[in-house]
Amino acid sequence: MSKELDAFSLFPRENISDVDTKNDVAFHDVDEKAQVYWSKSLKIIKDNVSNQVFKTWFQPLKPLKWNNDILTVKVPSQFFCEWIEEHFYPLLQKTVSQVMGPKAKLQYQVVVEKDSDPSEDRTIKLPGLKQAPQSNQPSLSFSGSQAKAPTFSSYLNGRYTFDNFIEGESNQFAVSAGKAIAKEPGGTRFNPLVLYGGTGLGKTHLVQAIGNHIISKSRRSRVLYTTSERFTMEYISSIQNNKLNDFINYYRSIDALIVDDIQFFGGKEKTQDNFFHTFNALHQEGKQLVLTSDKAPRDLKDVDERLMSRFQWGLIVDIQPPDFEMRMAILQKKSEDEGIELPMDVVEYLARSITKSIRELEGALISLIAKVTLDRKYLTLALAKEVISGIRCSDPKPITIEDIKEEVVNYYKLSLELVESKSRKHEIALARQMAMYLAKKMTPSSLKTIGSYFGNRDHSTVLHSCQAIENYLVTDNNVKSAFETLSKQLDHTIR
Repeated sequence: MSKELDAFSLFPRENISDVDTKNDVAFHDVDEKAQVYWSKSLKIIKDNVSNQVFKTWFQPLKPLKWNNDILTVKVPSQFFCEWIEEHFYPLLQKTVSQVMGPKAKLQYQVVVEKDSDPSEDRTIKLPGLKQAPQSNQPSLSFSGSQAKAPTFSSYLNGRYTFDNFIEGESNQFAVSAGKAIAKEPGGTRFNPLVLYGGTGLGKTHLVQAIGNHIISKSRRSRVLYTTSERFTMEYISSIQNNKLNDFINYYRSIDALIVDDIQFFGGKEKTQDNFFHTFNALHQEGKQLVLTSDKAPRDLKDVDERLMSRFQWGLIVDIQPPDFEMRMAILQKKSEDEGIELPMDVVEYLARSITKSIRELEGALISLIAKVTLDRKYLTLALAKEVISGIRCSDPKPITIEDIKEEVVNYYKLSLELVESKSRKHEIALARQMAMYLAKKMTPSSLKTIGSYFGNRDHSTVLHSCQAIENYLVTDNNVKSAFETLSKQLDHTIR
């Protein structure tokens, strides 16, 4: 990877020829100048951090080479690199400037080492950040000249690309639609594109991948990633500072607008009204709109009907939780990016243990890597179980499809065998459809997985069952009452 630090002079630069290296650690097969520079840098860093911090985070780093004002340093993993950047960026920046000069840059590189055969060592190139990490998106500037500025801040994360997005059955349609839009923004019938699904399923990654691809094709494209909360804050700020016209002109000059978490527009009438007009203006000009939500547009609460109808003009795609095979693929890809080789039994255990979201899966992987990197523990199945055990201690017991089946058969006074059978009798079919619908609502399981619990029915049967129950909920009070009762009983089982 190349993670570059723009150097600036805060300390007087010292003459590198005067550096005393007699007590430096001996490095083998390493560029001598890199060795000297890094040794000097470590001395400065050591004076500015605690001894424990130095030993944990900086002592394991090793210099590799010095070339074209770039010092390449070997790091144990991407996790290690990101932690250092997040917590010690200013110190590194000052040190690089003092020791190597204002044009110097620092480059991180992960090397995956094969104990069995060193010749198979593999270098991992990680995406770099060319500025200090920012926890929040900065406020947008609505100056009159902003629209004509040669550069435009998209607020996209460069790491979110199609190349590193894991595709599977649960998101395949969404990925295909996203790629079609990225190739021809505003030129397809998928406008707007609305992606919805639970937390941590990759919606933000995918929509930002769309934006990054658009920019890679045309640097002049004005692509903006924002959130409904940020849009609301900027709208309020523009009113308070008498810059409403600048705000309106700014948003209407955008070629592709990506808005995350539109569910938070609910209840904000003035913001909704402004976004409605912004949406119309962009859509009429053939500009692309990409939106995400945690639920389907029709289920959004306190959102104006006319705005909700706009959300349904284009393509609405439901992103489901990843299946077992996809979770395994995600773990293998993420661990490779981190420079860690996970044993297969560890991959399988993590994939079976965490089913709710990709974000939770990545969190478990990071926890595991932290144990290995910081505590110097061996990467074993036992360690993975220890990590998962710690995560589960704070989580409520999840509802399973088996829990749902048990509650449903008790409620309808039927046997489990009948519900799983091929019988089409109304009372049996209704109980089966209710169980499938509850499984879809209350578990992260895919349609295919749900079907496997009911006599190996296919995903289309499950989808039909869910649609049937939704229709009943509107027209049949008995079914509505059954759904509400079962939902409360199941909710009680996790408390």
